[in-house]
Amino acid sequence: MNPFSFLLAVKPLTFAEKFQDIFGFSFVEAKQWLVLSGTNLLFAILILVVGWWLSKWSGRAVRKILTKGKTDAGLVTFLSSLVVVITKVLVIVTAITQVGFQMTSFITILGAAGLAIGMAFSGTLSNFAGGVMILLFKPFKVGDTIMAQTQQGKVTEIQIFYTYIFTADNKVAVIPNGPLANNMMVNYTREKKRRVDWDFTIIQGSDYAKASMLITQFLTENKLVLKDPAPFVALGSMTHELIHITVRCWAKTDDYWPVFYALNERVYNEFETNGISLTTTEFKEKNKK
Repeated sequence: MNPFSFLLAVKPLTFAEKFQDIFGFSFVEAKQWLVLSGTNLLFAILILVVGWWLSKWSGRAVRKILTKGKTDAGLVTFLSSLVVVITKVLVIVTAITQVGFQMTSFITILGAAGLAIGMAFSGTLSNFAGGVMILLFKPFKVGDTIMAQTQQGKVTEIQIFYTYIFTADNKVAVIPNGPLANNMMVNYTREKKRRVDWDFTIIQGSDYAKASMLITQFLTENKLVLKDPAPFVALGSMTHELIHITVRCWAKTDDYWPVFYALNERVYNEFETNGISLTTTEFKEKNKK
């Protein structure tokens, strides 16, 4: 008797049997479903393709309409992106229904997986809520320059989940609205004017009165420096080696950096011409030892 005869008696599974074993229904049943539902499946695919295009078109249409109505730029980007998301959700639901999948069953599955879905989308929901809070309380708007989440730049878009910031070095920072709405943020351009601050340090023995006069002269002559509040120049503090000069003035927000850099250049040139010695990093480090 052949000891391996029992192996010869075992027939390999056919493709149809393997298919049924894997999917739980027969290959014939699958073919019948495709024949019966093929048209619906094609319609569902068509709905997805057309619907996806329609969602983008509707977003652009809403943006165009709101822009013509002089709506706040932040609200324009938020609502247009919201319309895109809602349209896509409706398209997906319609496509699923077209295939023949019962929405009651779909809702049951969602309910059963509710906890997992809630945990997965908790960050997304937080970002959506953050976007709503930003639009309601307006800590900033499109066009403002802000510092948030270690990023500084000009706000270009406020969408339903993210805010886009264009940085000075030509990068786009995408910040989630949740953390943006719930953490500290600095708005540099919300107010029409800003105070410009300097602290210059000269060596003892230099002519402080001359240094103060040169700085005051610049602040008086520069048309970008506001007269009210009046500019401020004072001896901030001094040691046996150094004199610290505190300088403050006000300028329009858009003129902040031109004023700041102009005085830096003026001080460097005028102090050198008049024999007033500004301290250097090397001098400070040497005297720390």
